[in-house]
Amino acid sequence: MSSVSEKRHDSAIPQTESIVGTGNATTNNNDVANPSKTRKEPPPEKSEDIQRRSYIVASFWFIVLFLGLPIWWKTTTIYRAELPLSQMMDWADGKLCSPVFPIRIAIDAPTLQKDETENLVRITQQALDTTDDFKGHHLQLEVSPSTNADYKTSSAHSSNTALTLRLSPGDAFISSLHSREPVLEITYPPNSIPTPDATSSNLATYLATQLRDAFSEERDVMSYLLSKSSMPFEQRPLGSSQDLSDSLSKRMTRSLKYSRTYHLTFSLFTSGLVPSSWDIDSAIDEYMKPILDMLGPIHNFTIDTQVQLYASPGVQSQVLSKEDLSSFINAAEWPLSPSIGGAPTVNFVVYIGNQTIGTASETATSQSWLIPQWGSVYLLPPPSTDRVPSDLLKQPVLTFTSHLLSLLGTPQSGPLPMRLSTLTRIRTADLLLRASSSLGSLARLSLALPSISIPSSVADGVAKSMHHLQLACSNLGATGGLEHARIADVEAERAFFEKSMVGQLYFPDEHKIAVYLPLLGPVGVPLVIGLLNQIKAWKNSRKEKAKET
Repeated sequence: MSSVSEKRHDSAIPQTESIVGTGNATTNNNDVANPSKTRKEPPPEKSEDIQRRSYIVASFWFIVLFLGLPIWWKTTTIYRAELPLSQMMDWADGKLCSPVFPIRIAIDAPTLQKDETENLVRITQQALDTTDDFKGHHLQLEVSPSTNADYKTSSAHSSNTALTLRLSPGDAFISSLHSREPVLEITYPPNSIPTPDATSSNLATYLATQLRDAFSEERDVMSYLLSKSSMPFEQRPLGSSQDLSDSLSKRMTRSLKYSRTYHLTFSLFTSGLVPSSWDIDSAIDEYMKPILDMLGPIHNFTIDTQVQLYASPGVQSQVLSKEDLSSFINAAEWPLSPSIGGAPTVNFVVYIGNQTIGTASETATSQSWLIPQWGSVYLLPPPSTDRVPSDLLKQPVLTFTSHLLSLLGTPQSGPLPMRLSTLTRIRTADLLLRASSSLGSLARLSLALPSISIPSSVADGVAKSMHHLQLACSNLGATGGLEHARIADVEAERAFFEKSMVGQLYFPDEHKIAVYLPLLGPVGVPLVIGLLNQIKAWKNSRKEKAKET
């Protein structure tokens, strides 16, 4: 019985499988014939889910646009202080100030009547104005308020008067410049005095010629400075002589850059044990101090001295040639003082030894030479005592004084007071041109590099520089004008060479791209794709709503 029942059970199973298999076969054929009917569509999204996803995408974009971008913009924006670029370019082009120096000249004529002197001043002024070919000077003639023969007690000797013409009758026209005072002595024939209705006279023409000759060196230096600047000023030609241009170039190259204070270092070097001391302080007080006092309105000076024993020069030959002079200073072993307190140092070296400087002449030798922008060296023979006395230092100190004037750029001709007033005007013009050129360079740099940083300190320096430039132009020819021009030059250079600004010159845009690309890719791609998907879903929902309606 059990076997029969098992057979019945086994036979029932295949029949059932056959029926199920047939049904499956029918279903598979229908699926192949029309596969779209068997594809299960995802359940429709609820409006709440779509809205929630929209809020999520919008919140990300809101954070990026209204929080991330402002923070990025604020933290990466380069600060550029506002600069008066048009005014800076006007200064550089010479439109706001022309360096025209008024030079006051007093005419002292004790033998002439007041109306005769005034008439002579008028005619001479006309002769100067009509024949002057240099616009950087304006010679202003005036009648001396005193006819006192003693110049030192005369009120004509004023700090505002650059030169005094002292007229005296004689047999012919003769002129001579005073050796110590800014006085030009002129003798004239009595019949050369112009009449009241005259428009010209031989005396007026002669005076105008002598005045132009007296200031010819200053005019040449001024013309050279203007020719080397970028300002389109009307310049006085230097002439066809190339020697004059070369001489002016050497003079400007030799002189030190202007500074309100210089540090003077006097050094005594000797190859042996003696001499071990020198009376340099008394020599400076006696032979150099008067000149330093006269230079006080233009420069301040600090002084120190030193003695160095067993100092061997860089050249051992007894007679030094011109080629040996550049190697004589043994900078590796000689303790030459550097700049102290930020002031440039002028070195004056006295070397005790048996060396001399050979010259073109076979019999003559020299004892000193000038080193451009550095100082001076003087060679002394060994003294008979352990101490170098003050009288033996007279010639070295006088030579150092002359070399100091050359290093400061002092003109070479004329009495010293007149040369110093000329130096004031030359230095003022030089500083004005340099400060104006620095402002123009800074303006062009700001326009050429829009991405460069301009800190507020640069704007402050530019404002101070232009302010002092204006004050300097209002006081041309005076010591106050020189001081304002110096401050303007210092502020302009400080603004141009600002450290934080110069560093931006070497940060090109390619560096910025290399920094931002690795960050923008991973952050930007998901945001953009999510936004596109949400826009697509929004369009589909609008289409479905349109079909339903």
